[in-house]
Amino acid sequence: MLTLSEAKKLAAYKAVDENITSEKKIIGIGSGSTVVYVIERIIQLKDSLNKENIYIPTSFQSRLLITEGGLNLGDIDTYPELDVTIDGADEVDENLNAIKGGGACHLREKLVAEAAKKFIIVADYSKRSTTLGEKWKQGVPIEVIPFAYLRVMNSLKVLGCENPILRMAKAKAGPVISDNEKIKLLTGVVEVGLFVNMAKCAYFGNEDGSISIT
Repeated sequence: MLTLSEAKKLAAYKAVDENITSEKKIIGIGSGSTVVYVIERIIQLKDSLNKENIYIPTSFQSRLLITEGGLNLGDIDTYPELDVTIDGADEVDENLNAIKGGGACHLREKLVAEAAKKFIIVADYSKRSTTLGEKWKQGVPIEVIPFAYLRVMNSLKVLGCENPILRMAKAKAGPVISDNEKIKLLTGVVEVGLFVNMAKCAYFGNEDGSISIT
């Protein structure tokens, strides 16, 4: 039986093999533990890929992986239209909706995902669920303007969130709530960690060594 890391690596390699080709020239790279394996596989295949490929990071972590791997670094301002973006997720439901942002990079992740013609999620079997919230219990991360956080937290309570939490240090800010559109209309809210109707497919590494593609 595979560990979660092994399953994640298997899915990441498969997603790269099937979606990062010489024809795909502008590529978005997400954040988190899954992306380490995505970049690892791209570097292994570098000689067979287009040497002019540009890789767009969503975080300092992915930026570092790209540059240390000797890949061409770009940014979303210079390349607003991407061929494909590959990223991980905290949870993915049967309709390919996802919760992301547990690592506090969800604004950049969403920008790069939306800019791509094809957004692909890679995850291990523990992230797969029927409905969002079934397995991910930490809530939906919400990025807010720092000086507006108290006002936003009060507004979230009005919307029905019983216990919005200001996450400190490592994980940053993220109340537990599920009404995406109403939250985004609140003054002071930058972005929420719900990725709805965005992914074209998801690769899940399974415990038995197989890969499920949905």
